[in-house]
Amino acid sequence: MGADENGENGGPGGYADEATIRRVLTGTGDTWAVVGLSNNADRAAYGVAGVLRRHGKRVVPVHPKAETVGGERGYATLADIPFPVDVVDVFVNASLAGPVADEAVRVGAKAVWFQLGVVDEAAFARTRAAGLDMVMDRCPAIELPRLERERQRAG
Repeated sequence: MGADENGENGGPGGYADEATIRRVLTGTGDTWAVVGLSNNADRAAYGVAGVLRRHGKRVVPVHPKAETVGGERGYATLADIPFPVDVVDVFVNASLAGPVADEAVRVGAKAVWFQLGVVDEAAFARTRAAGLDMVMDRCPAIELPRLERERQRAG
């Protein structure tokens, strides 16, 4: 699927334009709820959470077990988090991702990020229609270092 006239849907490897990716990573806020994050170091969410923390993000685990990860208390759902969340990063099966995006809208998040392989075009459309930024089928652990390299090259 090619990009729409605004460059917002379906560019190679993702469903967001460069400006949206940059805005979510550098300007939206530093509190990220990572849905699917547990203490299992073998899971992708665990590694990505480490990258987010190294880039100054507060990483809040959201998992049915509500485990503490990286010193941050976990919550079973987004609605259980007692403080504002800027970005909801979704590490669940694509069939479960839409309801998570809907919950992100309800709790007042500013942006939703669906990880690599997590694609739900209807959820993308609903989330954007609700006024949130959304990135889909991309990984912040790839995009943050890329933006950092670009910044360094620019001087």
